[in-house]
Amino acid sequence: MAATRSVLLATGNRHKVAEIGLVLGDCGYRVETVEAPKIELQSNSLETIASTAAALAYHATGKPVAVEDAGLFIKALNGFPGPYSSYVYKTIGLKGILKLMASEDNREALFRSVIAYAGPWGIVVFEGEVRGIIAMEARGSQGFGFDPIFIPEGSTRTFAEMKIEEKNKYSHRAKAARKLCEWLRENSRLLAPGS
Repeated sequence: MAATRSVLLATGNRHKVAEIGLVLGDCGYRVETVEAPKIELQSNSLETIASTAAALAYHATGKPVAVEDAGLFIKALNGFPGPYSSYVYKTIGLKGILKLMASEDNREALFRSVIAYAGPWGIVVFEGEVRGIIAMEARGSQGFGFDPIFIPEGSTRTFAEMKIEEKNKYSHRAKAARKLCEWLRENSRLLAPGS
């Protein structure tokens, strides 16, 4: 399907753009990026983080804007790193998480994604999640963040061992983006032509 409309996504993460763009392309939208708002919001809620950032981006641009935030929730670590996943990745990385998990038999984990889309209608929120396990070691070179240590249910491969198309069959981010697609289809009258 040729993309005739666009969705603004406030991010500097090219991987998020590629993953969300692939899903939105299937429903006739292309992703265009704007600079993400510079905020250091600390919250235990992905919804609060994404919604606040989307509202700020909408206020700054005057155009409808989507923001995606995601977290890795590890059962044996009581949901850590959760909404702090980006910070934890930057500070202790994959090796740090694998070290924390070294003596754990329960390797269950959950990736959650929240896309908040702000516009004149207010803010709508779309969630996606995928269950899986933490691998014993990092594997693969695709994707980003914790992808090399996360194996989704139904697969023996980490996200980092998958091309985007395969990852999107399981991905929390793709599930949230598909819900955004449905909302865009049902609410196209709210969007100005070419938006």
